[in-house]
Amino acid sequence: SSARKMMSWIVPIDEGGKGGYRLFCKGAQEVVVGRCSEVVGEDGLATPFTDSMRDDVSAKALAYTRRGMRCLGLAYRDLPAGFDLELLSSTVKNSDGSDAFEAETNLICLAIIGIEDPLRPEVPEAIRKCYNAGIDVRLVTGDNPETAVSIAYQAGILRDEHFLGSERVASNLKANVMMQGKEFRSIVQPNGQFDQQSFDDVWPHLRVLARSSPDDKLTLAHGLNQSDLYTNEEACRRLLDNDNIIIFPDRQVVAMTGDGTNDAPALKRADIGFAMGVAGTQIAKDAADIILLDDNFASIVTAAKWGRNIYASIQKFLQFQLTVNISAVVTALVGASAYQTSPLAAIQLLWVNLLMDSLASLALASEPPVDALLLRPPVNRTQHMITKRMWVNMIGQAIYQIVVVMVLLFEGPTLLDITAGHRVDGASVHYTLIFNSFVWMQLFNEVNCRNLHGECNVFAGIQNNPLFCGILVVTSGLQAIIVELGSVAFRVDDNGLDAKFWGLSLLLGFGSLPWQQVINVAYRMFFA
Repeated sequence: SSARKMMSWIVPIDEGGKGGYRLFCKGAQEVVVGRCSEVVGEDGLATPFTDSMRDDVSAKALAYTRRGMRCLGLAYRDLPAGFDLELLSSTVKNSDGSDAFEAETNLICLAIIGIEDPLRPEVPEAIRKCYNAGIDVRLVTGDNPETAVSIAYQAGILRDEHFLGSERVASNLKANVMMQGKEFRSIVQPNGQFDQQSFDDVWPHLRVLARSSPDDKLTLAHGLNQSDLYTNEEACRRLLDNDNIIIFPDRQVVAMTGDGTNDAPALKRADIGFAMGVAGTQIAKDAADIILLDDNFASIVTAAKWGRNIYASIQKFLQFQLTVNISAVVTALVGASAYQTSPLAAIQLLWVNLLMDSLASLALASEPPVDALLLRPPVNRTQHMITKRMWVNMIGQAIYQIVVVMVLLFEGPTLLDITAGHRVDGASVHYTLIFNSFVWMQLFNEVNCRNLHGECNVFAGIQNNPLFCGILVVTSGLQAIIVELGSVAFRVDDNGLDAKFWGLSLLLGFGSLPWQQVINVAYRMFFA
């Protein structure tokens, strides 16, 4: 078991008719070899296990573990018939402090073996992406310290700055960067009770927890969930200055992976539990929030990227929708106040609403995730979904649209030599031009709303989203049909619009694109 760090099985033997049993044992090499009093020599016979032999075995085991191998010891013992298999030893203890079985003492050492479980090639790159995304990765394992450190260094969990010397071994790590489960429990549970302050002193430094038990995972998930270290500005500043450790300025969001039945409590306690779909037990899968079908750590990065993409898609839609709402409401209110009628008819607003709520949401929600999402820091739990930059974008675009509509509404008849819409009984070229220009400004601004952080190239990656392009083409075509053929049904002029007015509408709509660049510059100058 994980508590004893070894296992044994017994088979009956009948050599010379004497009967009896043979016990075979495997486990952590330091545990199994420590219980051996003899060793099988080159001639196949058992000889006394001398101190020099033990030193040779320990050196070989250390070499294996520093290469990232899991080192196991193999041993056996012959037991006479009638031996009490339940008899406990008064001198030998198990790893968890309980009395060992007498049958598992005075063993004969057969061999030590190093088992390598190489990292998947994509794991180091996935962990690097996690760090760039503000996701901190810790290794919790039952392996011994040297094996755990070797694997963690290969994966990128441990980096050069975590070591004091040039040799990348456990003894050269800085304080608290690597701990064993027993040491960890003695610090965070000094009297058998969890101590949050002691935990907060340790967890910012901890990268690797070796020789851990399933309960240690639960302790980690609980402690990180409860930690309010981020409220201690002095401690956060000290960690940054002395150790270059950045504490996320909000409660920690904990994700935990596991595959065994004993991992279920930790998976349940974490904010997000990842269970292994191939190697995981059913109990672990039931306790988890997400099941990795390929048991691949890189899939966690993919899940994080898609999660951020969903959040960004909601923000994009809100940015677009609220911009339309602001400009449409102001247009309707000003028109009704000035001329007792809105320049945008009810049926036209219904079309704008369909464009805004259904087609635009589908287009903006279909943006595929990009790696740039993993270069941004995580979003605080307390952060508003509508950010300051989004407000600037929305208000800036709304100002442009309102100014255009107001100029067309009040000065359009004079500038364009057309009859004012409020003087015409029914549909008019004037109000049709306003409606067409308003919709085209929304369509071009839909392209702007694909970006949330002031990117200069608003068309970047648009070719990777055929659904967005298709919806943009379809809505543009439908708008042209409505203006030219909508007539009474959509309260547009029976003859549609002339080419010059179409050119003006498209020009005013296109103006949303350079205007967004002006907004970006203004934000960097006055709000960043």
